[in-house]
Amino acid sequence: MSKPRTNPLEDYQAKRDFSATSEPASGGASRSGNSFVVQKHWASKLHYDFRLELGGTMKSWAIPKGPSLDPNDKRMAVAVEDHPVAYATFEGVIPAKQYGAGKVIIWDCGTWEAVGAPDAGLHAGNLKFRLHGQKLHGLWALVRMKTRDEKREAWLLIKERDDAARAASEFSVVDQCPDSVVASIDPLRTKRDAKVRDARLAKPAAMTPFTARELSISLDAGAAGVVAQLPDLLLPQLATRVDKPPATDSDWQYEIKFDGYRILARVAAGEVKFFTRNNNDWTRKLRHLGKAIATAKYPDGWYDGEIVALNAKGVPDFGALQGAFATPEAGNIVLYLFDLPYFDGRDLRAVPLEQRRALLKTIVTRNTTDTLRFSETFAGTMTDILGAACKLGLEGVIGKRLGSRYVSQRSSDWIKLKCGERQEFVVGGFTDPEGSRDGFGALLLGVHQDDGALAYAGKVGSGFSDVSLREIAKKLKSLHQASSPFIRAPLEHERAHWVKPELLVEVSFSEWTKDAHLRNPVFRGVRSDMEAKMIRRESPTSKPVTRPTESSNASKQTSPVSPSLNVTHGERIVDETTGLTKLELVRFYSLVGALMMPHLKQRPVSLVRAPAGFKGELFFQKHVDKKLPTGLTALDPALDPAHAPLLTVATAEGLPASAQWNVVEFHTSNALTTQMERPNRLIFDLDPGLGVTWPHVQQATELVHAFLTELELISFAKTSGGKGFHIVVPIVRRHDWAVAKDFSHAIVSHLAQTLPAYFVDKSGPKNRVGKIFIDYLRNGRGATTVSAWSARARPGAGVSVPIAWNEIGKIKGADQWTVRNIHSRLDQGNAPWADYEKATNGLTRAMKILDYRPQTNAKT
Repeated sequence: MSKPRTNPLEDYQAKRDFSATSEPASGGASRSGNSFVVQKHWASKLHYDFRLELGGTMKSWAIPKGPSLDPNDKRMAVAVEDHPVAYATFEGVIPAKQYGAGKVIIWDCGTWEAVGAPDAGLHAGNLKFRLHGQKLHGLWALVRMKTRDEKREAWLLIKERDDAARAASEFSVVDQCPDSVVASIDPLRTKRDAKVRDARLAKPAAMTPFTARELSISLDAGAAGVVAQLPDLLLPQLATRVDKPPATDSDWQYEIKFDGYRILARVAAGEVKFFTRNNNDWTRKLRHLGKAIATAKYPDGWYDGEIVALNAKGVPDFGALQGAFATPEAGNIVLYLFDLPYFDGRDLRAVPLEQRRALLKTIVTRNTTDTLRFSETFAGTMTDILGAACKLGLEGVIGKRLGSRYVSQRSSDWIKLKCGERQEFVVGGFTDPEGSRDGFGALLLGVHQDDGALAYAGKVGSGFSDVSLREIAKKLKSLHQASSPFIRAPLEHERAHWVKPELLVEVSFSEWTKDAHLRNPVFRGVRSDMEAKMIRRESPTSKPVTRPTESSNASKQTSPVSPSLNVTHGERIVDETTGLTKLELVRFYSLVGALMMPHLKQRPVSLVRAPAGFKGELFFQKHVDKKLPTGLTALDPALDPAHAPLLTVATAEGLPASAQWNVVEFHTSNALTTQMERPNRLIFDLDPGLGVTWPHVQQATELVHAFLTELELISFAKTSGGKGFHIVVPIVRRHDWAVAKDFSHAIVSHLAQTLPAYFVDKSGPKNRVGKIFIDYLRNGRGATTVSAWSARARPGAGVSVPIAWNEIGKIKGADQWTVRNIHSRLDQGNAPWADYEKATNGLTRAMKILDYRPQTNAKT
């Protein structure tokens, strides 16, 4: 190590600009005086920083591959400059252009004790010690290697043989425990300081405005949250409607169900943006709220809430909210905030609900305004609270489970009970006004069935004001169409005027009749924060509300390889370009299994096997030919009677078991096993030819998305793991393979004719030089496409990953995520596709827009 200096932190401080980075300049001291930390650091290359507290600083080494519990693994450790002891608690993102720029998390920490004199051991180049961490335990050694480079001493970190040692063939601590331990650091301190923390949160400081660093103290005391960059997209957690309260109220807290629009606010570097639950940007509509948040200097983060307009009694009024939007600044709108998924460089989604809300309350109450308010909870049983809410004319009550995480999907950890029947409907037509009434008589309402068809649900003619009659009549005029959008036109409305099924209204009613029509409906307002295709009949669940048995937080899915799985030849290299081993591939599929299964469920799979590695011969298998690995099953032979039975992945165990069987890629059919002759999705595979640049691929993908949107088709994107993007369009199971393939070909041909500088509709390398072939052939019977979260048998071992549309321009390549760096994406998981199940598209409307007529007799 370097010779003693007057200032042992001289090198450390000289490399950093502390006005730009949040790293500590100096200071800090652990209670034990012998702390250690291992920080996972995504700098120019991912590595692990190993630090031991000694002599008032943290002696530090950079370990490219991270620690191993196998005594046979001798991990290279390059000595770097001493760091301040305060660095042991640093998690954050070092800004671009700063030394070591990139994300840093505390991968492990605890205390250490030297075996013998530590200073003498360091000087001699043979330091032995015991670790007492969250992940690392037992005896270890740091051994200095002889090297000519005096400035960067090379050491080896070696695990000694003891009870804490584990063979690399059975366990990899860096692969199977990839996350931060910050939520479990020093539990004794957490428990001891809990009262202090709660007191601090309950009594906001008088200082205003505040800084994010001041509020971070609240998190530090609870040791919660994971360091993460603020995502551009965040889908909200949604509540499950129930028909009765939980059996016990002790695990729940209750809030008002606001009668308004769900809004998420993203605050970044002073800029405030607002998004609806479907990611529509409402920043311009809510300028006064953005100004209020900016003035209050809310720290960077995602803030979840609901906008409402209050009537004279102070009760949320949906009709008043509609009127508020008629003013240029919508100044009468109030934002009630109730959750804080991200805050000050930390991902708080795994932090218990009550801690997130306590921190949020501190932020809101520090600068209380008429327009920014905190959603308080109410004491008592849900039954009593619901009764009081209904008497006040409120919509209902929301229950939230104590200790629960924040997930971007509908969850049973959040439940809702309504005071009456009320939901959104699609307007499919209207009747003429009668008497002195202007505009229209009644709106004809519908909801989508599971197959995407619009079913008639009745009409609503009451509850309209003169203003709403005029405004809605204008919208109806612009949506006129000749034919009925309902699957069965209402017989009693032969003189009805039909409209495109795009306008949404919210209606209250007493009940559903036996023929699925509304009884006593009353118009409440127009909805502009949702998509028509998402509207279904809302039915409360009667199942008991119990705690989920599995966490839905993807970042915590650290499934190890099952002990029952015997991995043979795990050391064999499968990708010569990176040195990736078979064992690493097996562990990868153990890690992503829970995320991958929704994409494999009930679909026939085809397997790409590589027994001789990626450069060897690849075998494509989709039929049973021998005994299958655990978790893979044979399908009914009747599905493909001319061949051996097809395969499917039945459980997540089948993924690592298949990797042991030399499977690298998993490809899936466009149809489910329950109805093989009717595909339920279309795939557009953008395959760039020679000479096509990556920005060109990104632009082309955006163009395809835009055209599908013009066809009124909701689509989803994922990286291919190879060269381009895959665009997936979920569809109703109403058309056969011939129609699916022919219609997708018609879409591709139109794009190729309209934008010949970008696209071609003919396969073959010669046809797509400098252009992109949109592979529609994947929509034919028997064709398959690589599944989301599957690795690719290509140099680098790229992974196909679901992404959001607003990420297209930020993706660096189709193989940006690989088997080795997939940890950096697990926190997003399947969130970009959260609305996939609700987005079923009927093709009839798209066919009309494209002027396409099916060439078969398939039902359309």
